[in-house]
Formats: sequence, C-alpha cells, structure tokens
Amino acid sequence: MTLFMGSIDKALGAKVVLIGAPMDFTVSFRPGTRLGPQQMRNVSDGLEEYSHDLGRELVETKFFDSGDLELPFGNVSRSLDIIGGAIRDILKEGQMPFLLGGEHLVSFPAVEAVYNKYQDLVVLHFDAHADLRTDYLGESQSHATVIRKVSELIGGQNVYQFGIRSGTKEEFAYARDNTNLYYKTVKDALAEVLPTIKGRPVYLTIDIDVLDPAFAPGTGTPEPGGICSRELFESIYLLKGQRVVGMDLVEVSPFGDETWRTALAGAKIIRELLLLFA
Repeated sequence: MTLFMGSIDKALGAKVVLIGAPMDFTVSFRPGTRLGPQQMRNVSDGLEEYSHDLGRELVETKFFDSGDLELPFGNVSRSLDIIGGAIRDILKEGQMPFLLGGEHLVSFPAVEAVYNKYQDLVVLHFDAHADLRTDYLGESQSHATVIRKVSELIGGQNVYQFGIRSGTKEEFAYARDNTNLYYKTVKDALAEVLPTIKGRPVYLTIDIDVLDPAFAPGTGTPEPGGICSRELFESIYLLKGQRVVGMDLVEVSPFGDETWRTALAGAKIIRELLLLFA
C-alpha cells in the first residue's frame, strides 16, 4: 500500500495521524468513494512537498499515515463503530486525527469521538450539500444525514456550513432555525466567522464537492455552481492560528475522473492542512 508522501515511519512522535475510511455504503448517486483515500495517496507523489503559500515543506512536519481501516462491507453500523474506535485511539495518544473518506457519513463517528474530548467543539463544514435530512429513503444513517446528526449531537449553533448550494426545502428551513448556513459563499463568510470562534476547538470537515465539478468531477454527487480550487485553498489558509483538533476530507471518488484532478486536489488539500497543523 502506498502511503501519503512525507509520512514518518511510526505513529510515535506524530502530531497528526492520517487514517482512511474506505466506505461508500450509503452513497445516493455514484459509488466509488471507498477508493478515494488510496487514490489520494497514489497521486500525492505528483505534488511537491513544499508549499510556497505556506513557506513550509512536509519534512518539517510530524505526521503518520496509518493506512485504511478494514471495514465490513455493507455493515454500516459496525463500520461506524470501527471508525469511532480508531479516532478515539488516536485522541488517547494526544494526536490529531485526520480522516480520509469515503462517503461523508464517516465523519459522524469522528466528530462524536472528538466531541467526547472537546465539549466546546465547533464544526466547520465545507460542502455543496446541506446534509441535514432526517433520513434518505427511510435510512437515518446516510451521507445525506450526517450534518443533521452532528447538529443534534453538538448543537446546531455550533455548526457552520459553507458553500452549500443544494438541499431540500426542509433542510434549508432546518438550517435557518438551527445551524449557521452560508449559501454558496465560503471564503468571505469564513473570514467573518473565525474571529467569533477564536480559541474554541474546531473540527473541520471538507466534502470535495464544495468545489465546482470543473475542478472536482470525481465525486459521488457533483453539483454545478461551486467554488474554484483557489478559493478553497485561500479559505484553508485563513484557518492558520485556529485551534483545530480534528479534520476530514471526504467524497473523493476516482470513478468519473480519468484525469485524476479530483484526487490531486484532495492530495493538495491534505498537504496544506498537514503543513498548517502537523
């Protein structure tokens, strides 16, 4: 198995631990996100280890790529339990978890584990979709319900949603009353929010489809009208100095993108976040 470029050899001494959650059991349109973590590792060697924007290179960081979890195919509940257990183990070692999806539902057990340690948690959610449904086709455990579950767990007032441009009428109504949803906008809204949460523990969840399909066609539910990759990176750089305690990047799917540009975008997002927080 290929590891992400720059990973140290042992978990001991790492500040951040990468861990893959290759699950796409509840994807509602195009499957394939279970292959996303490994594809992002595979293409990472196509990038430089140095970021001119941050003035740092991966050799200056301490992160460990622990590979992908073994998840029982088709068993959603058991898979979520395994993911949650792995995140708790990372936190017990005083390290920051960085989860690679996989579908967006994998974020819930990660947020739950982090919230158990940091009760004043804030979740920053970058996505095309609100993910605030109570169920999808009768199933409450779905990538379409993940942020609703997060909101009910930590309180919707602690959830900030950026880049959202798709959802049901009911989801947007729920957001108006419960979460902090910024329609279509990312960078400018994030700049306004960050001073108000300074010092609080932050969990960052990025669905790659926050990007327009022109920049990220390889995803399960591409949604036209998104932001460009440059805006996403500039938004990530705004997080410098924030107290980030957990992260994930989800919904990268190699299918539908023979150019690999979605995985490359994902790999560069991973690199920049590692340079900021590892």
